[in-house]
Amino acid sequence: MAVQLAPGVEQELEQHRGELTAYCYRMLGSGFEAEDAVQEAFIRAWRGIDRFEGRAALRSWLYKIATNVCLDMLKSRERRARPMDLGPAQEPILELASIRPDEMWLEPMRDPADVAVEREGVKLAFVAALQNLPARQRAALILCEVLRWQATEVAELLETSVASVNSALQRARATIGDRDMDAPAALDDDARELLERYVAAFEEYDIDKLTALIREDAIQSMPPYDLWLSGREDLMTWWFGPGLGCKGSKLVPAGTFNGGYPAYAQYKPGESGYLEPWAIQVVDVSGDGVAELTFFIDTGTLFSRLGLPERLEA
Repeated sequence: MAVQLAPGVEQELEQHRGELTAYCYRMLGSGFEAEDAVQEAFIRAWRGIDRFEGRAALRSWLYKIATNVCLDMLKSRERRARPMDLGPAQEPILELASIRPDEMWLEPMRDPADVAVEREGVKLAFVAALQNLPARQRAALILCEVLRWQATEVAELLETSVASVNSALQRARATIGDRDMDAPAALDDDARELLERYVAAFEEYDIDKLTALIREDAIQSMPPYDLWLSGREDLMTWWFGPGLGCKGSKLVPAGTFNGGYPAYAQYKPGESGYLEPWAIQVVDVSGDGVAELTFFIDTGTLFSRLGLPERLEA
C-alpha cells in the first residue's frame, strides 16, 4: 500500500537527500550503495512519519534512520579499500595485476551539483581510512569530526552514553591518524589549463607531452585490479606497454568526484569499430602537474548509473 504523506513532508525529506548521501557514502565506501541506503532510509521514514512526534529535529531523526540502514548493510561484510591499502606499489607488468571482486573496492561518488558543503570529508584516501573502523566508531567519527555534531547528540542517535562516544572517538582517531578530510582546493586558471593540456595529450597519446605533465612522484590505480603504480617512469612504461590499447581514446567530462576532483569518462577503441566505455578517470591536479590518476574500470555499472553514452562514434 502506498504511503500517504502530509502536504510538504516529501519535499522536506528531499531537502536532506544530498547530505545524507554523503554521510552514507562515508559509512559504506560506495556512492551507489549510499544512494540505495538513502532511498531505504526515506522509505522507512515515510512509513514511520505518523509516529514522528517532533521530539527531535527531522534532520536528526533522518540521520538516525540512515545510520541504522548503514549498520544493517555493513553486517558481515568486508571493508572496502583502495589498491594502495593492500600493499606496496608494483612493477608495471600485466601479469602482476589481479582482478579482485568489485565489492571489495572503494567506489567513487559524484559530487552534488549544488551542495558544496557536503564535499568535505569525501576524499578517496579519507573514506578508505574510515573503512578500517568498526561501523559504530565510523559513525561517531563522521558525525563528530566531519559534521560537527556534539557528543551528546551522537550519543542520543547511537543510543549510547557520552562516555562511550568519546571512547569510540579516541579509538577511531588512533586508528586513522591525522587524515586530511578537507575538499581539494578549487581549480584556478593555471590548474584548469594544465588539466586541458592533460586531456589533449592523453587523447593524442603523446608520450612527450604526458611526461611533461605528469609529476615524477605521481601514482596510479585501476580498481578492480589490485596493482597500483608509483612514479612517472612506471606510469609511462604501463601506458605504452600493457596499456597501449588506450591509444585513440576520447575523454568526456563527467563532472567532479569525491570533493572536487575532475573526472572523465574514457572511451577507447573497441572491436565494434566504436569507442567503447573503459573507465572513469579521476584526476588529481596538484602543484605543477598531475599527481594521481584513478581509473575506475567498472563499465557495467558506472557508465549506466552516471547516465553516460553506451558508446561513441570513432
